[in-house]
Amino acid sequence: MNRMHFDRPTAGERFRYWFDGVMSKGMIALIALLALGSVVLIAVVSLVITVLGLWPDEQKSFDETFWSSLMHALDSGTLGGDDGVGLRAAQLVVTVAGIIVVASLISIISNAFDARVEQLRKGHSRVLEQDHTLILGWNSKIFAIVNEICLANQSRRSSAIVILAPGDKIEMEEALQAKVPDPGRTRLIVRSGDPLDLGDLEVASPRAARSIVILAPDGAEDPDSAVIKAALALTNSPHRKQGRYHIVGEIRHSANMDAARLVGRDEADWVLTDELISRITVQTSRQSGLSEVYTELLDFAGDELYFSEQTALTGRTYLDAQQAFADAAVIGVLSAGGVLLNPPAARVMQPGEKLILIAEDDSKIRTAPAGRPDMSLISDLVHHDDAPDRALVLGCNNSLGSMLAELDRYVAPGSTVTVVSPAAIPDLGPYKHLSVTHVPGDTVNRSVLESLRVHEFDHIVVLSDKDDTSPQRADAKTLITLLHLREMANGLGAELNVVSEMLDDRNRELAEVTKADDFIVSDKLISLMLSQTAENERTNEVFQALFSSTGSEIYLRPADLYIKPGAITDFHTVVEAASRRGETAIGYRIIADKRNKERSYGITLNPTKRDQLTLVPGDKVIVLAES
Repeated sequence: MNRMHFDRPTAGERFRYWFDGVMSKGMIALIALLALGSVVLIAVVSLVITVLGLWPDEQKSFDETFWSSLMHALDSGTLGGDDGVGLRAAQLVVTVAGIIVVASLISIISNAFDARVEQLRKGHSRVLEQDHTLILGWNSKIFAIVNEICLANQSRRSSAIVILAPGDKIEMEEALQAKVPDPGRTRLIVRSGDPLDLGDLEVASPRAARSIVILAPDGAEDPDSAVIKAALALTNSPHRKQGRYHIVGEIRHSANMDAARLVGRDEADWVLTDELISRITVQTSRQSGLSEVYTELLDFAGDELYFSEQTALTGRTYLDAQQAFADAAVIGVLSAGGVLLNPPAARVMQPGEKLILIAEDDSKIRTAPAGRPDMSLISDLVHHDDAPDRALVLGCNNSLGSMLAELDRYVAPGSTVTVVSPAAIPDLGPYKHLSVTHVPGDTVNRSVLESLRVHEFDHIVVLSDKDDTSPQRADAKTLITLLHLREMANGLGAELNVVSEMLDDRNRELAEVTKADDFIVSDKLISLMLSQTAENERTNEVFQALFSSTGSEIYLRPADLYIKPGAITDFHTVVEAASRRGETAIGYRIIADKRNKERSYGITLNPTKRDQLTLVPGDKVIVLAES
């Protein structure tokens, strides 16, 4: 067997190896090395001066000589007081070496300070907040979420939002300052790190957080896996807290919900985004104004959800509870069995149950003498079943399948859907009530749209091309399609029922010139729901019931089904009329204001029940009802 032969290292190589090892140990090692070298040099020079007797007048001890040499090393001006050629030459050596050492020391400390400042700017120091909201990840929804949580925190004396994301800290802070210029009392704290890394996660102090929001990264091939892994890092960390976390996360595809629930268990609330937007899109296409109702209900500006136990109403009926509040709208009951929306009017309130209300503020939740409905104004019209629908879907994305499945639950048998997209759509059927036809074509092409005879469809849905393009490009294509539809409607003298999906809320104002009936800003709605759930996890139970395919949902129904047209009435009477139909009235829509942004597009949620109003044909009453 051959043996490998190595040359014996030279003394110079040994020294360089040792020196490299010392240099790699950082600033303290460098300072220690300089100090050691300085001490050795000063000691040698002091010994030479002492042994050779270079002091001109009287000889000094080695200690005195060492101190004098040290002063020469630290202060070059000391050399001017020396006498004698030999002493001056020896101290000159010490002084020059001192200049080199001090300059090196200043350079080392300056570089170390700059490196430390840069490290701090990158955001690697541990957060020392308590009871903060922690956001893990970064995507286009983060600005709306931060805005909403800042609004929710206005009643708190001190609050903080901590963001941990893998981006550059300075860039993230600048983006937040631009999009959230006035956070109020809330401090925004940004840290750069990977939410999937346990070490980086500890920087954000998740154990001290009041709630944790996990966002799916934009542009990721499998965004749901990143969200689930982040939840797994939280719940299974060896440093996790003893109690339960309050985690809120977004899941885009229903196929991943089982894995998400397995990881999150009872510590996580999941928002299934594609299904949520599909459901809202379908419902809004069939009843104009619904997207604005959901926005009003989900954001923290204006009215929002509250839970209140009213012992004075124990033993009273649900209808009595509805009429007992002048400035709040009762929508259901929170009992030991969970959330019950729109229960029967005669249901009796039990001890310990809480009312679910819509109110401007918790100070508005107070009982008042019940109003007296005017029974003579209540309409006796009957709602007739809908005829088969003809729907047109312009565009295609990953939500198409869930949207058509949702639409199939609402339409009458014999309804049809025509889907227009450049590429072939996947096999989506069969459906119980629907038949689906695909027409190849680009939805921004005017000739393609004109060939469809769009005025013959009952509903038109413009889907955003969010799967393959950026939000701005997708919204630009949507805007072009909407402009074509508006011009065609004007030319035909027809009224089109158009619902469009937008990705960026800033583009909605541009799109409003197209006079579409509704704009579903998907990112904003998801952001609002995540924010609401982060602030109060019980609201997620309400939203899950509200957006479920079973039970009661929100509808905008013709006002003449409840109140005689043109009658002057109050909302106490509207509540009574809805109750007779097994429904819960929560607001109304004035159709004359449907394009007036300043008046919330005609939507009024939770009106003061004593105020008088007049509902005319075309106006709507907003109710919770079963389909």
